[in-house]
Order: sequence, then C-alpha cells, then structure tokens
Amino acid sequence: MSDAETTERFMRRAIELAEHGRGLTLPNPMVGAVVVTPAGEVVGEGFHAKAGGPHAEVEALRAAGARARGATIYVTLEPCSHHGRTSPCAVAVVEAGVTRVVAALTDPNPLVSGRGIAILREAGVEVVTGVGAVDAERQNRVFLTAMRARRPHVTLKAAMTLDGKIADLHGASKWITGEAARRSAHRLRSESDAIVVGVGTVLRDDPELTVRLDRPWPREPLRVVLDTAARTPREARLIGAGAPERAVIVVGANAPDERTRGLATAGASVVRCRTTDGRVSLESLLAELFAREVRAVLVEGGGEVHASFLDAGLVDRVAVYVAPLLVGGRQATPVVGGGGRELKSAVKLGSLTATSVGDDLLIEADVVREGREA
Repeated sequence: MSDAETTERFMRRAIELAEHGRGLTLPNPMVGAVVVTPAGEVVGEGFHAKAGGPHAEVEALRAAGARARGATIYVTLEPCSHHGRTSPCAVAVVEAGVTRVVAALTDPNPLVSGRGIAILREAGVEVVTGVGAVDAERQNRVFLTAMRARRPHVTLKAAMTLDGKIADLHGASKWITGEAARRSAHRLRSESDAIVVGVGTVLRDDPELTVRLDRPWPREPLRVVLDTAARTPREARLIGAGAPERAVIVVGANAPDERTRGLATAGASVVRCRTTDGRVSLESLLAELFAREVRAVLVEGGGEVHASFLDAGLVDRVAVYVAPLLVGGRQATPVVGGGGRELKSAVKLGSLTATSVGDDLLIEADVVREGREA
C-alpha cells in the first residue's frame, strides 16, 4: 500500500470515529482523531462526544499515552488554538510529542482559522492538510456553513405526496408518510439545534416538535414558531412538550402585549424580531438563533414558510420524504407556496441522493448557490 493510500485509510478511520458524535456535539463540529506510530501501528483513537467534553485529539492522545511521541495524528479538522469549554488541542498535540499532523480541513471558526496550524508549525510539527477533505466537508456541512456564513445552516424538511402536496384539499396532513419515514424524520430533528415552523402549522396540527426515538435523546432542540402577531395558544403542545423555555415564540415588534405576556406566563421564551413585509424577518431570526449557539436549523413548514426561506436564499439543504400517494386538487397545499418562480430562476439542487425508507423515498440535496457547482 502506498503512502497516499495509507494516509487516506487512516483519515477514513478518523471520519468514521467523528460520526459517533452526530447530533451530540453542536455547537461544536464532529471530529475524529487517530494516532499512528512511524511503524504504522494505531495506538490511540478518539472522537468528540459532546460539547464541553474532551476533544477528539485529547481522547486519542490519552489512549496513546507515551507512544504518541514521534507519532502522526490524523484529525478531521484543524486542532483548536483557543481556550473555550476546553483547553487548546494544538498545544496538547505539541506537548504529547507528536511530530506530524494530517488534518482534513482547516477550521473556518474565526477563533481558530489557521492559528492551530501556526502553533503546530512554530513548534516544529509537520502539518499536512486536505486529505479526505471532500468527505470531511460533507460530514461537517452544518458547522462549516455556520462559521463561514455566520448564521445557522438551514435544512428544509417536508413530507409530501408524489404530486407535491403536504396536505389534502381539506388541510389534512397527518400520516402522509409511513412509520419508517417518521422515525427517520425524528433522526433529522435529533441532529438539529432548532426546529422551525409557522404559526399556521401550530394552529392546524398542534405539533410537539420533539425528538422521539427508540431511546431518550439527551439534547432538546429549540421549538421555534414564526408568529408575527403572537397567535400561538398558551396551551399549545409544543410549550408543554419539553422544557417550556425551549419553546421560542418569535413575534413581530407590534405583537399584542397581552398575547405575549400570556405566552411568557406559560413558560415560553418570547422573542421580538423586526418584520419585513408584515412577517418576521428571517435574517433577524437566524441572527437571534446564531447568538444562542444554534448551528443547525430544521425548517418543517408549512408551504408558505418553505417559500419564505427559499425566496430569502436561506436554505442550504433540502430533505423531502415522498410518499407513493396522489391527492391532486388545486386547493391542496403544495410543498412550496408563495408566488412561484419562472423556470429559469428555479432553485437548483445538487449532490442529490435518494434513499428508500419503508414504502417512502427520502430525497436529500444541497442548494446550489450561484457560482458554486453541485
């Protein structure tokens, strides 16, 4: 096996390790690390398990012990250089006597952004970057988007019939997809910091917006309602479904005080945002969520909310569950509402995957920005 193949193999293992932290590390990235001796023996492995816990490099170095001296560490992201919830990993790598670092990606976080690599090189450590970068970028798309755009990564999630409807002509929308798809959708929720719906969805369906998996999930995403006029009932299930303060009702500046006081009395967090064309400004919303360390937002509708996020250019990825059903009807609710677009200005999707989930199909794709190819 060539040196390049060996390097790629160890980086693939680091990426596999990082995956163990999916949905648990936010607002931090998923990171995996592997310590390898000059003879090619793996002597330490680690991954970042949760925010506030040891970073991947520290776990791998701890496992390697004295055998880390003179070794190479393969890591999916540039070692950090700042004191946050934990001490700088770049310093720990130097102190362990590691002589070579192979990092898939440099860290776009302004607190790191090349500083970790600089610390390593100043200490005489060889640094190689870019190995496994495509897979590492895909794995940490949420964190990377948040750091580069300084706003949360937004995934638009919907369940629709084959003819693109999220509700029938009477507005009924429950159980479009089967049980397997619903379980899959809860996994998407588990990987998010905030789940966003419009007040219309709350008034029609009274959802809980919680994560319901086979085992209790340790993280509770914010349950966010776009509600310009504060119409959310104080008895809404999403307020009592978890910690009430994790229910965030986002209202306009002119929302009636009596209604907002009622929601606050029920325990919900009421946040006033500026409005645009009579609706809560989505840019203002995302800025507010980013300030609360929200890095992954899952937008669950309905159709007008989907259209608003798409029209604002704020959707990074789509995840659409398609059921083998046809309901038809001009009045049935489409997956994307709004005024519509001409074909030439349609939102373009790339890197598309289609996965069978029970009787349904999950289609996932990144939104292609202008000047960026799929």
